[in-house]
Amino acid sequence: MAVRKAGELTSVLPKFVHLNDLACESSGGKVIFATDDWFAPAENLLKRTAPQFIVDAFTEFGKWMDGWETRRKRSAGHDWCIIQLGVPGIIHGFDIDTSYFTGNYAPRISVQAACLNQEKVRDVLPRGERMGTAASDEEMEAIEKLMSDSWIELVPMSKLQPGYTDTCHNYFPVTAQRRWTHIRLNLYPDGGIARMKVYGVGKKDWSSLSLNELVDLASMQNGGVCVGYSDAHFGQPQNLIGIGRAKNMGDGWETARRLDRPPVLKVNDKGILDVPGYEWSIFRLGHSGVIVHVEVDTNHFKGNAPAFCKIDATYLTPEEEVIQKNWTKNLHVAWKTILPDTKLKPHKRHFFDYSLIESHEIFTHVRLIIAPDGGVSRMRLWGFPRNVVLKTESTADFKNTD
Repeated sequence: MAVRKAGELTSVLPKFVHLNDLACESSGGKVIFATDDWFAPAENLLKRTAPQFIVDAFTEFGKWMDGWETRRKRSAGHDWCIIQLGVPGIIHGFDIDTSYFTGNYAPRISVQAACLNQEKVRDVLPRGERMGTAASDEEMEAIEKLMSDSWIELVPMSKLQPGYTDTCHNYFPVTAQRRWTHIRLNLYPDGGIARMKVYGVGKKDWSSLSLNELVDLASMQNGGVCVGYSDAHFGQPQNLIGIGRAKNMGDGWETARRLDRPPVLKVNDKGILDVPGYEWSIFRLGHSGVIVHVEVDTNHFKGNAPAFCKIDATYLTPEEEVIQKNWTKNLHVAWKTILPDTKLKPHKRHFFDYSLIESHEIFTHVRLIIAPDGGVSRMRLWGFPRNVVLKTESTADFKNTD
C-alpha cells in the first residue's frame, strides 16, 4: 500500500489502446457480480478517471483504495467478477492496471468472455452498496446459472506486475475476433486491481435497422472507431464518438498548442483565422453510409476551442485501410469535403444540416480537421447506412446497392 515509485517509462504502447473502452462506466459498462468487495468494490475497475492514492484515507474495513480489492482469502477457491460491457463488440486487448496496489495486488489473473442475451442475465441480483461484503449464497446461486466458469478463455492465467509507475500497466492482446457482451475477470487467488480497460470495436446488428432509419454512423455504440490522429496531448480523439455529452474537457479531444502559429494572428477575407497548420483525427464509420447531418460540440472548451473545423470523407475497403497504417502519409486517399472550413464558437453545440453538407456519396471514413489547435468534445455524423459495390479499383467509383 506504499506510494508507488517512479520509474523510467520505456515500453511502447500496444496499438489496441487507441481503440474504444467497451467496459468503461461512461460507456454503460457495469459490474453485475463479484465474489468479494471487502476493501474496495469492483465498480471502481470501470471508472473513466485515472486511479488515485490518498495516504491517510481509511474506511471501517481498512485502507481506502481506488480499485477493486478483496479480503485476504482464507478459504478454498479464488475471487472473480463479471462485467457487462456497455458496448458489445470485438475485444482486441486488455489493460489490467495495478496502480498503487504494490503490496496487495492480485498476483495472477485470467479473463473469460461470453455473448449473452439479456434473457440469460435477468435473474442476476442487483448489487447495491458492496464495500465490506461478500457475495451471498443467493447471489452465488443466481450467478451460477450463467456457467461463467466454462466461458471462452481470452487471456490464460497470467502474472501481473505491481502498481509502480513503470510496471502498473499489464497489457494482454486478444486474438478471438468474435462479438462479446460479458467478461469474467479472475483473480488468483485474491488481491487488488485499480482499473480494467477493455479495448475494442463495437459490433452492431445492422440487419435490424430500416434503410430510412437515421443513425450516428460514427458513434462507438454503432462500431465507429478512431484509426489515426495527429496529436492527442491533453485528450484522446476516440472521446469524440463517446456516449452522451462530455462530462468535462478531459472527456474530449484536445491537442497541444501548435508551435508554428504566427506571432501575430490574422484572418482572411472570409473571416477565417489564417494559420499554416492544423490537427486532424480520422475515423472509420460503424457502417458505410450517406451523411446528412453533422454536429460538432465544443462543450467545456471555453478558452481553448479551435478557430474553425473542416470535415472530409472517403471510401476505403478494409484492404485499403490496412495500407494507411501511417495516416500522416495518406497521400493516396481521395478525400472529399463534406463540411468546408467553418468557424467554431467555444462551449457550444454546432449543427449542420443536409443543405450544408457538400457531398452525399457513400463513405466509410471521415477526417475531422481543426485549426490551428484546441479541443472538441463530441462529433456526431448522422446518416443512412448504405452498402456499395466497387466497379473499378478507384475508391471514388461506386454505386449504391440498396
